[in-house]
Amino acid sequence: MKVEKDVEIPMRDGAMLRADVLRPARAGRVPAIMNLGIYQKDKVWIPPDDLEEKANAHLVWEAANPQWWIPRGYALVRVDGRGSGKSPGRTNPWSPEEALDFYDAIEWVARQPWCNGAVGLSGISYYAMTQWLVANLRPPSLKAMIPWEGAADLYRDFAFHGGIFSFGFSVNWYHNQMANHLLGRPQQAATDAFAGDWLWDYMRHSLDGDWYYGRQARWEDIRVPFLSAGNWSGMGLHLRGNSEAFVRSPLRTKKLRLHAGTHIHPYHSDEGRRDQLRWFDYWLKGENNGVLREPPVKLEIRHGGGRSVWRTERGWPLPRTRWTKYFLAANGTLAPRRPRRSQSVDYPAAAMTRMGKATGTFSASTDAGAAQSGASFFTAPFEHAMEITGPLSLTLWVSSSTRDMDLFVTLRNIDPDGKDVLETGQQGQLVPVAKGWLRASHRAEDPNLSTPWRPYHLHRERRWLTKGEIVRLRVEIWPTSIVFAPGHRLRLDVQPRDGLGAAPYTHYNGDYNSGTNMLHLGGRFDSHLLLPMIPD
Repeated sequence: MKVEKDVEIPMRDGAMLRADVLRPARAGRVPAIMNLGIYQKDKVWIPPDDLEEKANAHLVWEAANPQWWIPRGYALVRVDGRGSGKSPGRTNPWSPEEALDFYDAIEWVARQPWCNGAVGLSGISYYAMTQWLVANLRPPSLKAMIPWEGAADLYRDFAFHGGIFSFGFSVNWYHNQMANHLLGRPQQAATDAFAGDWLWDYMRHSLDGDWYYGRQARWEDIRVPFLSAGNWSGMGLHLRGNSEAFVRSPLRTKKLRLHAGTHIHPYHSDEGRRDQLRWFDYWLKGENNGVLREPPVKLEIRHGGGRSVWRTERGWPLPRTRWTKYFLAANGTLAPRRPRRSQSVDYPAAAMTRMGKATGTFSASTDAGAAQSGASFFTAPFEHAMEITGPLSLTLWVSSSTRDMDLFVTLRNIDPDGKDVLETGQQGQLVPVAKGWLRASHRAEDPNLSTPWRPYHLHRERRWLTKGEIVRLRVEIWPTSIVFAPGHRLRLDVQPRDGLGAAPYTHYNGDYNSGTNMLHLGGRFDSHLLLPMIPD
């Protein structure tokens, strides 16, 4: 292995970004696999003991392992984004300016004498999100990419879930990275790091619009073949972007892979690396390995409590899906038949906090007793194993005594003893089956992009409620896959704030936490959960 540290890459405006280049020591031209971001290209990562790839001097967070890839004939190029690590400047994560820098870095690498002119992109999370944004710009030398668990829409996937600000993750992530740079090792190299009003910008732009244009994947502009790898447990950050990419991209040269567990273990697993290697071997080396003749969708079907099996499919959503409605009833049931008479369920818009208060204070927004809020609905115990795999939606007729209403939706797997069967989350936490969110004033949909199973909300205006006004809305629930064992039940929670397993993707909703919310069910109100049931 030949290692070149702090290589300077010129940008179009005269700035210099610094990169590490790790490549085979032997002579010859090889393809390059790149990533660009703010996690410090040479900050060694010590992985957990159960990771299939083991610690070494060149392993860094959320990026490919040189000791595995370089013997297989690839160079790895890791670039510190502007204003991070050893690249001077002002930090602006996931911005149009960062995408332009990435474009320039890709084209510079492709011209190097050791490169065969073909560049691929790989990496988790941040390193996946930047892939979508630079792909919008169509750098000529970019031949393939693997956005592994990468949000593709900085409004819908990252900052505002259903129009509700994802306060917990965005604030903590930004301040943690700021501390890593201004108080950690890079403080002498990137002296202007995190000098902008990044969080202010997101809160100021609380509706979708022009500011987000360069911060969203534009599927009609992206022409590079991609393997989009998502995580069922990534609800709250990455899952939606990976599945949306496969559905909306017009490309035929695309694949979708949805796995389970943390966001680091599948990427570094032998099975996961083999999928990545075959994709890059085909596109960057020209090996005719048949990867495009195989089914385009690969799914890890969860069977509860960490058990799962892999399965390939021909499309997404699955063509054989039986879209099944389960109607909500005031007695707390979910059933295939709509109640004959109109009913209603009301609950306080505020949940009591541990301090016994329900106000817009910081503690009320973060310490609410979520388990005691809202309304819950249960199916009857399933007589046979029941699989749901795909996107979901919840149709509700609602009203409120205040001018807006926040809806936090959680799907749970309940065993015969009444206990939750939880899964390993993206961050290693325990999570339920699926989640969705919507602020009632954001209920307007794009009729061209919405489907019965995935409403696409515009988020361009606010349609305030009037007291007692009953409106129909549809909540997008991020995709999931779970097989309910016989005797298990599905539980649906509809709450005014974050429910079970929300952390770290918690939300700020202090503005609408007073008054009474009401759900209207049965009769002329077709409030129902649409499930993607898969036949045996």
